[in-house]
Amino acid sequence: MSFGGFTAPLWFVLLGAVAALAGGYLWMQRRRRRHTLRFANLAMLEQVAPRRPGWPRHVPAALLLVALLLFTVALAGPTAETKVPRNRATVMLVIDVSLSMQATDVAPSRLAAAQQAATKFADELTPGVNLGLVSFAGSPTVLVSPTTERRPVKEAIKSLKLAEATATGEAIFASLQAVDTFGKIVGGAKGPPPARVVLLTDGKQTIPNEDLAGPRGAYTAAEAAADRSVPISAISFGTEYGVVDITGREVRVPAQDDAMKTVAQLSGGEFYDAESLDDLSEIYVDLAEQIGYETKRTDARMPWLVAGTITAIIAAAGALAIGQRLP
Repeated sequence: MSFGGFTAPLWFVLLGAVAALAGGYLWMQRRRRRHTLRFANLAMLEQVAPRRPGWPRHVPAALLLVALLLFTVALAGPTAETKVPRNRATVMLVIDVSLSMQATDVAPSRLAAAQQAATKFADELTPGVNLGLVSFAGSPTVLVSPTTERRPVKEAIKSLKLAEATATGEAIFASLQAVDTFGKIVGGAKGPPPARVVLLTDGKQTIPNEDLAGPRGAYTAAEAAADRSVPISAISFGTEYGVVDITGREVRVPAQDDAMKTVAQLSGGEFYDAESLDDLSEIYVDLAEQIGYETKRTDARMPWLVAGTITAIIAAAGALAIGQRLP
């Protein structure tokens, strides 16, 4: 475990020795200068004393001290935060295919834009992450169980069809069931992999009724997701100006931001508001980054060791070139 970014900070006590060497070198230089000044005949001194190269003669010693400093830092075990691809994670992509998704306030339509962005999300998600797909209108359908294969997911996304009604709560429950089933299959000694639901919807719940806090409602399902430690990334897709034609009648279908925000909060997840294909694509890129990678502290000694070794080599080469001896 790292302490203050270092796994073995006690090695920093060697910095005292490095400082002592630096002090000793300066003391020796001052002592040599005093002894030289005691020589009475300065004219003769210039003739018999070897010529010194001036300040460059101190460079090898300074570089050697820097090398010792770098080696000390390496011994202390520096660590660095590194993004590491996840190899154990489950994501259920849940897409609303109710009739409101035919609205064209998002070009070319909400559903077409959702399909395009979801396909890109599947392509960019880390290969080790298991991705599943649920579509829902009046009832949910698990189109693809979690898998690392992206082709079946993308083919299922391409084949999405519109249907009546919106069963948001049932869709969340169905995705949780898929997560539980998959977790029992692949769990093993480490337990089930961490999971997340990515929910994209534009309309209000109508099945079994509009009560989001009812037994099968979206809020109740979100609380169940929180109990299972499965956060929901809820995306409210569309604008407040969306309209659709249903049996010759124009019906307003504004996006339900407030409801989706509550679903995300109850589950311990995040809420996103997308009013265009670009917005949705950016959200999916962000989610792919969050889900596909985790930040870990890894060993960062190698750069310090390399820098220390190169510096020591330069110090030795400089000492041989300037003083014909090693420092």
